[in-house]
Amino acid sequence: MLSNYIKSIGQYFIMIYETFRKMTKTSELKRLILQELDDLIISSLGIVVFISFFIGAVIAIQTALNFSNPFVPKSLIGFAARQSIILEFAPTFVAIIMAGKVGSYITSSIGTMRVSEQIDALEVMGINSLNYLVFPKIIAMCMFPFVIAISMFVGIIGAYTASVYGGFLSSEQFLAGLQEDFIPFQVFYAFLKSFVFAIILATVPAFHGYYMKGGSLEVGRAATTSFVWTSVIIIFMNYFITQLLLS
Repeated sequence: MLSNYIKSIGQYFIMIYETFRKMTKTSELKRLILQELDDLIISSLGIVVFISFFIGAVIAIQTALNFSNPFVPKSLIGFAARQSIILEFAPTFVAIIMAGKVGSYITSSIGTMRVSEQIDALEVMGINSLNYLVFPKIIAMCMFPFVIAISMFVGIIGAYTASVYGGFLSSEQFLAGLQEDFIPFQVFYAFLKSFVFAIILATVPAFHGYYMKGGSLEVGRAATTSFVWTSVIIIFMNYFITQLLLS
């Protein structure tokens, strides 16, 4: 069992190396990158905006309901919502959501090409299949921090809407809490995490799709396995980066 894990880790890093070794011609890469941007990033904005708004609202409501002590300033609702959204919800929770949506898509699309022998056809034509299939996904997923920025903004708007229009505090109190003890480094930390998560989201599902064996039934199993491992690695890296940068 342990040897299989070690073999998979080595195979994963070899895949990363091979992805950048022999480049496809530039005009074709541009087309593939634009296509992946649409499939992986643009198509995910709707679900990210929807979830971010309501999670921000829920965070604000739960915080307000737990701050019943009259000696606790209500502006802390805005402060707590900002900290929760920027530090954890936007970069980490959205990455887990993307692992289900984007990761499953990447694994199933590459796995289907493996089953239908399209990857073998690319190799026969002298094309580096890893560069052709994985490299555009990595470049497209580098826009993931942009998605996180939108998630942060929409999440705070949701928290503001629930707090102010829910009658928990005034607009001035929420904005005061939102600006209280703001540390710009925390935003950098969130974007750094999101960039690392983007590389994981692009490469781990691609690894499971590219090296899968079997028929069409195994494509679904590979997609499920890739989601589990992508989520596990994201959570582990979240702990590691937090320990490294914030402790």
